[in-house]
Order: sequence, then structure tokens, then C-alpha cells
Amino acid sequence: MTIYGCPDMSDAVLEINVTEFKATCLALFKELEARRYDKVVVTRRGRPIAQLTPAVNEVPDLYGALKGRVIIPPGVDLTEPVLEDIPEAESGEGPFF
Repeated sequence: MTIYGCPDMSDAVLEINVTEFKATCLALFKELEARRYDKVVVTRRGRPIAQLTPAVNEVPDLYGALKGRVIIPPGVDLTEPVLEDIPEAESGEGPFF
């Protein structure tokens, strides 16, 4: 097992023999998930045969996520009051009571 870079940094690369990988693969997946390594290179007889990297879990920005998906028909004023008669909360009058 050879570690290039620092294991606490995101640019750390772990090079591991296929036999060692087989014995410790679950622990290595947890370390990749925790971002302790940028990638894990699995080797056989010193030659790379596989490379593992953490999954990209990007959360899209909510601002502007629905841009272009909502169409407001012409003539609709979104600032216009919905109710003609605004109910009085103290008297209990209005369409809600």
C-alpha cells in the first residue's frame, strides 16, 4: 500500500495491491466516502488495473432552478389581490369563518 500526498488532503492517492484491496475494500470505500483520498489505484504486480474515485454529489443551486419552466399567460398580474373583500381578523368576518 502506497499513499501519495497527505491522507488528510483531497489530493491524496492510495495505491494498493489487489489482494490487499480485497481484504480491506469496505474500509476503503468508507475512506473514499469521507474524502480522505482523491482516488484509490488498485494494482496487480505493480501495474494499475482499476481506479476508484469518490462519487460527485453536487447539489444544484435552488436559485433559478425553475427558470424557463413556468409560463405566466399575458394579462395575468401576479401582484393583484386575490380576494375582492379582505376579511377582518378581529371581527371574524369573511369567507374563511
